[in-house]
Amino acid sequence: MDDVLVGPLDLAARIDEALAVQAVAFGLGDEEVRVRRHIVLRHLTCPGARALGATTATGRLVAFVYGMPNDRAHWWSTVVEPYLRFAGEESWLDDSFVITELHVHPDHQKRGIGRALITTLTDAAEQPRSILSAIDTDSPARGLYRALGYRDLARPVLFPSAPSPYAVMGAHLPLRRG
Repeated sequence: MDDVLVGPLDLAARIDEALAVQAVAFGLGDEEVRVRRHIVLRHLTCPGARALGATTATGRLVAFVYGMPNDRAHWWSTVVEPYLRFAGEESWLDDSFVITELHVHPDHQKRGIGRALITTLTDAAEQPRSILSAIDTDSPARGLYRALGYRDLARPVLFPSAPSPYAVMGAHLPLRRG
């Protein structure tokens, strides 16, 4: 991680760079990137929304994270709420900071950048816990979340038009270090 700097990110100003990272990391096509662009810009208007980025010495954005205090009226919450209720974990929707997106360009993965981004973002959260959703596979991302103290709250969670099931995970803050 020595060659990248983690810090505040004006995500609205650098949205296309961020979505280019997400497209490569997550395998998104052009149409999905266009849809997500509008979603991200809308999220950034929510109270308490914050973003961080990881940039190279030349200023190239190679990773980003953003999140916000959870709001039960937001689309994501309305989708995951029945799954959390069924699992007896619905209370996690209250007083939680949501990690909305975290993506690291594949050329920069496995170097601690994702860990630095998510811990720095959640360290500044006023809420006592954090929630997120991740594709429900044994991926490096899920391994990172578990290492930070996130645990499965509900799975499998099916999002409309998503090709794969997800897991909703939650962790008490501050996140685990080490």
